[in-house]
Amino acid sequence: MQTSTRDRIVVATARLLQRQGYVGTGIKQIAKESQATLGSIYHFFPGGKEAVAVAAIRHGDQEFAALLKDALDSEPEPAEAVVSCTRQLAAGLKESGWIDGCPVTAAALETLGADSELQKACADALNGWERLVLGKLLGCGFPADDAREVATTVISAIEGAEVTAQVNRSEEPLLAAGRQLARLIRSYGIDAAGR
Repeated sequence: MQTSTRDRIVVATARLLQRQGYVGTGIKQIAKESQATLGSIYHFFPGGKEAVAVAAIRHGDQEFAALLKDALDSEPEPAEAVVSCTRQLAAGLKESGWIDGCPVTAAALETLGADSELQKACADALNGWERLVLGKLLGCGFPADDAREVATTVISAIEGAEVTAQVNRSEEPLLAAGRQLARLIRSYGIDAAGR
């Protein structure tokens, strides 16, 4: 199946942002990586670099949300589901040569203190991922307040572990985070049947 020019631009930008951040990604590099002309980029994204970056963040958000949802759905127990997710992330990160980390982390860090569409797209992504974990926990019988806090903890720990894994070129930070998050989840004594 042939991808559209717009899709090529979005996917190429998502990979560039993932690997080198927003500041480190130029519009000419996006054109080169996507095999598109500058005219095409401005045709599809009249707002320029920020507009294409927002679309790329949303694309990365959807990709990670699908991986997270698959991992959460792969195991009935929420603790095992989180371990499955961290294992998948660790394997993918290693396979990429430690360069394809979280699709929003680099851009999110560069937007701190800014009130921009890019910052909002990053916040939406993180909040959406938390909602996926929250849904799994609620479905297993966690009290709502505990489920919200645990979901925030899961996404925060995974995000931090992924950066640490990249920096150290090691799967272990993600695997350790998965084990410890599973321990936290099990400490509530609630299983997939909500008991």
